Amino acid sequence: MSEFVKRERIIQRDSEESAKSAIASPNVLAILGVRRSGKSVLSWNLTGGNALYVNFFDERLSAFRSDDFERLLNAARELWGEPEIVVLDEVQEVKGWEMFVSRLRLNKRVVVTGSSSRLLSGEMATYLMGRHVELTLFPFSFREFLRFKGVRLSENWEYSDREVSRVKRELEEYLEIGGFPEAVRFGRFYLSQIYRDLIERDVIMRHGVKHADALRELARYLISNHASEFTYSRLGSLAGLRDVHTVRDYVSYLEEAYLIFQLRRFSFKPKGQLLSPRKAYPVDTGIVKTLTLKAHPEKGRLMELAVFLEIKRALSYSFVPGEVYYWRDERGEVDFIVRVGGKLIPIQVTFSLEGTSDREVGNIVRASKALRAEKGIIVAWEEEGKVERDGVKIEVVPLWRFLLYGFSRFLSST
Repeated sequence: MSEFVKRERIIQRDSEESAKSAIASPNVLAILGVRRSGKSVLSWNLTGGNALYVNFFDERLSAFRSDDFERLLNAARELWGEPEIVVLDEVQEVKGWEMFVSRLRLNKRVVVTGSSSRLLSGEMATYLMGRHVELTLFPFSFREFLRFKGVRLSENWEYSDREVSRVKRELEEYLEIGGFPEAVRFGRFYLSQIYRDLIERDVIMRHGVKHADALRELARYLISNHASEFTYSRLGSLAGLRDVHTVRDYVSYLEEAYLIFQLRRFSFKPKGQLLSPRKAYPVDTGIVKTLTLKAHPEKGRLMELAVFLEIKRALSYSFVPGEVYYWRDERGEVDFIVRVGGKLIPIQVTFSLEGTSDREVGNIVRASKALRAEKGIIVAWEEEGKVERDGVKIEVVPLWRFLLYGFSRFLSST
């Protein structure tokens, strides 16, 4: 791993500061997220390379068993002394790892990584009983994208039309390529391989999927039609699956692998959330560009996905409990309702307010009144300003500003 870190261009991730605070003393930090998003590098950076680091995705450890953990620890003691930090990368590959980690956390700092959201369910949840910190790592944010490319912005750059235009050009590329580190470094063609690995290894092989072709079609449909409402019965008809329970399982497999996120319609009644259609949002804009059959996917939909992912990053990296929904009434919808800190924040995404201002603002106003929200946000490509209608305050933010300064600035004001 040390040779890899020396060879590659490594940047500081947005999540590093909060992650380091989580293991400032004996504790367990679980770094979860989609494969190839940089979990291994982040875990290495957190320790400065001064840790017992084991990557269980290495084929040489394929025969590793739970009773080998103690021998591994003893070997490390003989070679380097007592390790203060232990990093177990892709630890879900070893059955029975939970008890070892539960014992270690009493006097060591432990980092575990995994590409399945089920990593902390079942026995792990029983052994740790909530005594751990969980961080979901996403592909590069726009900030990290610029950092990786070496783009440096001068002081007061926002007052320079040339610099703002440069940022917008970079944003166009970011929406096209997405944030997977390999795709940013080597080009968009890597995304096809990343996607195949995710589907084949993290979904089909991991779960022993019987109707593999149907799952592939289902995944392609959800990703190509992201931000559109779906029902399990409708998905089953499209994929040729009669059993709605099988469809529900297949969608959950895609979500467990962090390939998609499901979004429920907001309702104060839990039953209303369960019975309403859902939406799916992929983990990366580049994946959408790779799979869609359209030559040029609608920029507004890519913007919507970029905003959704920034919201999810902000909640994960700040360790702030929060949930994201969408909202709909008989007259229209609002893309996102973020519940955080006891408050609800409506967020609408549109390429331009020109010709759509009454509809977009009207939707935000109705949602704000129904939810008793104090303010709303509209994210556009370049428009900026403040709107107040019927007592509802709305901030209009250009996408580049929302992504550069992040949803976290809105979190800090709630």
